[in-house]
Amino acid sequence: MCGKTDPNSAQYFQDAMKIVNQNSGGLTEKDAAGGIREALVKGTGQAVALVSKPDGYFSNPQIKIPFPEEARTIETKLRAIGLGSQVDEVVLAVNRAAEDAAKEAQTIFVNAVTGINISDAIQIVKGGNDAATQYLSRTTTPALKEKFSPVIKSSLDKVDATRLWADLINAYNQLPFVSKQNPDLTAYVTDKAIVGLFTMIAKEEAKIRQNPAQQTTELLKRVFGK
Repeated sequence: MCGKTDPNSAQYFQDAMKIVNQNSGGLTEKDAAGGIREALVKGTGQAVALVSKPDGYFSNPQIKIPFPEEARTIETKLRAIGLGSQVDEVVLAVNRAAEDAAKEAQTIFVNAVTGINISDAIQIVKGGNDAATQYLSRTTTPALKEKFSPVIKSSLDKVDATRLWADLINAYNQLPFVSKQNPDLTAYVTDKAIVGLFTMIAKEEAKIRQNPAQQTTELLKRVFGK
């Protein structure tokens, strides 16, 4: 390729296809993009189903949302004065809120994968076990935060986490010699819920890449098969 090439030009795609054909056993532009789309829809769908069910976050030690890190001093002091069961209630409630909000994610993912272009598809096919997950993280995190935040807030209210959190913070702030605290619970749970969701998507992506049994269509076998 000589000189500057317009990324949208026919020459760009011809050159890109030469790379694909040389390095992917004749894989076509349509194969690469289609296979990535299928893999992402399959992987994200499975991950969303796993985390959005009851105990999807709470019973999974990889993604369980703990008491906020910035509130660990609060947690320690509250447990010391006999409020450990209330702390545990909050932890359960925030995980329930994350499970509830995760149901909203799949539409965002499906919309994102329809826009995958040939360059992205080639990089994802050739990338490591989490290349597709990293692509989704870059392209969907802002939309996920926008979508998750109000759902998380509503879910926190629905599962009574907001009241439980307020009661704990009020109890803490009444202790002598402490600085008053009130961490943003909605923002914290939103961020943790998204991190946990991508953790599970990465696991599903690795399965599709490495396990022939997960390559359930001919296109997935052609793109990811050994």
